[in-house]
Amino acid sequence: MAHIIDGQAIARKMQAKIAEDVAVFKAHYGYAPGLGVVMAGDNAASQMYVRMKRRACGEVGMESFATLIDANTSQAEVEIAVKALNDNPAVHGILIQLPLPPHIDEEKVLGLVSLDKDVDGFHPVNIGALAMKGREPNFAPATPSGCMVLLQEVGAKISGANAVVIGRSNIVGLPVAMLLLKANATVTICHSRTADLPGLVRQADIVIAAIGQPEFVKGSWLKPGAIVIDVGTNKVDDASTEKGYRYVGDVEFASAEPVAAAISKVPGGVGPMTITMLLQNTLLAAQRLAAK
Repeated sequence: MAHIIDGQAIARKMQAKIAEDVAVFKAHYGYAPGLGVVMAGDNAASQMYVRMKRRACGEVGMESFATLIDANTSQAEVEIAVKALNDNPAVHGILIQLPLPPHIDEEKVLGLVSLDKDVDGFHPVNIGALAMKGREPNFAPATPSGCMVLLQEVGAKISGANAVVIGRSNIVGLPVAMLLLKANATVTICHSRTADLPGLVRQADIVIAAIGQPEFVKGSWLKPGAIVIDVGTNKVDDASTEKGYRYVGDVEFASAEPVAAAISKVPGGVGPMTITMLLQNTLLAAQRLAAK
């Protein structure tokens, strides 16, 4: 049976250290690191994530600033909100909560975030540096960075490993593939057009599942002893639960657990790590800006 990777426990340990470092920062500079969030629209999942991020800021002693805008907002209004956070000296990290409404030019908005404050690592310059050999971004995206921490915590041998990333989104799939490549893994990125996906997955020592489809990856696809990081959080109907639904990952846990060497929990695996890496990047941004 697989070792269950508990992201919640790892995140708690990291956040305790972040809280200590924030206290040292506040004692030295007289103010706390601040994270600013821009959210446009009424996406329920986004609203939940923003609440969780603001609560996490408070728990480690950081300030949080949220600009919440109606779904019918204009491009100009979103851009003004980003520029205001760029100009606010109390804000050291800026997060654009994705997805933005479809009529908003996402790339333009992300490109407006100050490179010094781009703690989610989605500015085109940061992504470009992540993709280039011998270059390092100011910040790496939070969810992919969290995946890498989980792999390290479980003792995964990344250098020389065959890694399969299922999903090619700008938020997870592509950046986590680039981080694995920088760590000297041999990386295959799979997606909806990939031929013989199960066959490719069976060759993988490391599987990152980020396709957004409930229980898509089956245990029979896995190489015995593979390490599986399940990024998916999918809401499925379940009449047997009090709420009438539950959350499952992109990997069918019941069939994967007997085959894998280690597999992350859903929920409680990658999710807590995303917020933790965001806090860590915000502290780093504050330290760099203070040093300037």
